[in-house]
Amino acid sequence: MAGMTMKVLFVMVACMVVSTPYVEAAISCGQVVSKLIPCLTYLQKGGAPSPACCNGVKSLNSATQSTPDKQTACNCLKGSYSSYPGIKPANAGSLAGKCGVNIPYKISPSTDCSKIH
Repeated sequence: MAGMTMKVLFVMVACMVVSTPYVEAAISCGQVVSKLIPCLTYLQKGGAPSPACCNGVKSLNSATQSTPDKQTACNCLKGSYSSYPGIKPANAGSLAGKCGVNIPYKISPSTDCSKIH
C-alpha cells in the first residue's frame, strides 16, 4: 500500500512541475525601441533629453517590472547600439538618471543582461 501511495504522490508532483507556467517577457523589442526613439538625438549628440524622451524612459521603466521584462529590455537596448549607429555609451549610461529614473544596472553594450533581476 505504501508503494502505491508513493507512486501516486510522485505522479502528482510530476504533474505540478510540468504544469507550472513558464514566465516569458510581456514586452517586445519593438515596444522598447518605440518608447526610446524620441531619445535618439540625445543618445547620439548629448545635451538634455527631451520631455518625450523622458516620458518614454519612464513608461519603459513602468512596463519592465518582472525579471524577464528587464532582461528583454536590456537585450533590446544592447542590440540598439548596432542598429542605430552613433549612440554614445556615456549618453546611454546617463539617460535614466537624467530622466529621474533609477535602474540597478548600466545601459551599456557590455552589460550582462542575464544577471539583471
